[in-house]
Amino acid sequence: MGFLMDHLIVLPIVLPMAVGAFMLLLGERRTWFKASLNGLSTLAMLAIAIALLRQADNGVPVSVAVYLPANWQAPFGIALAADRLSALMLLITSVLGLASLMFSVARWQRAGVHFHSLFQFQLMGLNGAFLTADLFNLFVFFEVLLAASYGLLLHGSGPDRVKAGLHYIAINLTGSMLFLIGVSIIYGITGSLNMADVALRIGQVAATDRSLLEVGAAILGVAFLIKGGAWPMNFWLPPSYAAASPPVAAVFSMMTKVGIYVLLRLSLLLFGDNAGDSAGFGHDWLLYTGLVTLGFGGIGMLAAQNLGRVAGYSVIISSGTLLASIGFGRVGVTGSALFYLLSSTLALGAFFLLMELVERSRTFSSDLLAITREAFGLDLPTDNDDNDHTNVGVAIPAAMAFLGLSFIACTLLLTGMPPLSGFIAKFSLLTDVLNPTGLTPDSSVEITMTAWVMLALLIGTGLTGVIALTRTGIRVFWAPSGRAVPRLRVIETFPIAALLVLCVIITLRAEPVMRYMDATAAALHAPDDYIRSVLSARQLTESATQAPSKVTLEARP
Repeated sequence: MGFLMDHLIVLPIVLPMAVGAFMLLLGERRTWFKASLNGLSTLAMLAIAIALLRQADNGVPVSVAVYLPANWQAPFGIALAADRLSALMLLITSVLGLASLMFSVARWQRAGVHFHSLFQFQLMGLNGAFLTADLFNLFVFFEVLLAASYGLLLHGSGPDRVKAGLHYIAINLTGSMLFLIGVSIIYGITGSLNMADVALRIGQVAATDRSLLEVGAAILGVAFLIKGGAWPMNFWLPPSYAAASPPVAAVFSMMTKVGIYVLLRLSLLLFGDNAGDSAGFGHDWLLYTGLVTLGFGGIGMLAAQNLGRVAGYSVIISSGTLLASIGFGRVGVTGSALFYLLSSTLALGAFFLLMELVERSRTFSSDLLAITREAFGLDLPTDNDDNDHTNVGVAIPAAMAFLGLSFIACTLLLTGMPPLSGFIAKFSLLTDVLNPTGLTPDSSVEITMTAWVMLALLIGTGLTGVIALTRTGIRVFWAPSGRAVPRLRVIETFPIAALLVLCVIITLRAEPVMRYMDATAAALHAPDDYIRSVLSARQLTESATQAPSKVTLEARP
């Protein structure tokens, strides 16, 4: 047990890599064996994420566990670090992964080859991006998750997926190229790729090199903005997410959060108070880009006539809200943004899974009621998915009641309407934006124009979301007679219900959850402990080699 705990940080990377590689050796006929392996591996990752979360939230203000896989002391070797933020992102990834995998077992796992291997490689890339403490391995894990996502997006085939996939691959290859250029410039100026070490060196960069450093950081930021779905580089997102199969789209809702995670981590770590003349670099750009993205997402959601595109624009609204929140650069706003990230990601995952079940009940005649859609013309619906209707599981009764209630819950969560966690997140965000001094009002603090714009956009996008989703709900659930009652199975409905119940639990336990988020935000805004923990991690000694329980894993208060 001690050996396992010592190497706990590296397991979210090694486990999916080994399981995914092993499943490549198995034939496609062993679908259920692969599904069982995939499920056990993802369940193990969920348990590891919970253990790391408990380790990070051990009562001390800042706790960072550091692991040196190659036994080279940082900044010369590879370093993995798990703090509150990393553990939180691992937990969300595991929960979404488990829900998506369970949903895919009913049908989608048989729609193409190597689904389960690609799924594990996707989780490996996501986990690695959240755990790595150096820029080069961040690039490596980005490439791993993107390579797996290319295959997953095309899973199920069909012209729509191929067309969206080509756009998706082209824009992400461009982002990867910018990523590499930005990292190269930063390495050329600072001489290091370790994030903690770069954070120390940025303050010492000569004035003549500072402009070039900021150019490199800006290029790197553009790469993450592309991956985070920021305007105007997010034109690929709605069609790609709408074309992906539902379980894949649910996992993809976590991929945009990778870009947001890196921007949050690097902007506060590299360009904090220790960055000299570069302190606060890029915060204004994040704020304005986030506000524009938020507005674009609201307009796009109102204009979308397809349920998949509505979900895609919901992802863009989520990204815009988080980017603008990071741009404010305040501890309270960051804490509320993390609460919003948790709530919106789980709700988006449930919505993507629910989408397919809702579409099953729709008929062509029901679409004729959509007055706004008539303006765009209607084509006969086509089904590009596989024709294998050999489903599994037991059909549930009251299918339309389940769909209707789940749709209402998703609408409330995504638009931030009371009483669920989406409302708490938005209310907390606006409180921190408009009242930065909290319960001790300070008349000298002036509310900025950007804060009012944020208020207007958050309320406006919530209303446009209500209009768009209500319109879709009327079209689907109040359609004329003759609507087909879909046949839903427990294995499809359970993951949706579980994600929505989690959102309800977050609502009921909002205080401890918000306390965790505030502690996470405080640690991010004061990164000295993170830097110290990474750079002071000890190498494995010879005596420790004979006693594995004492090696490399270190949690430093």
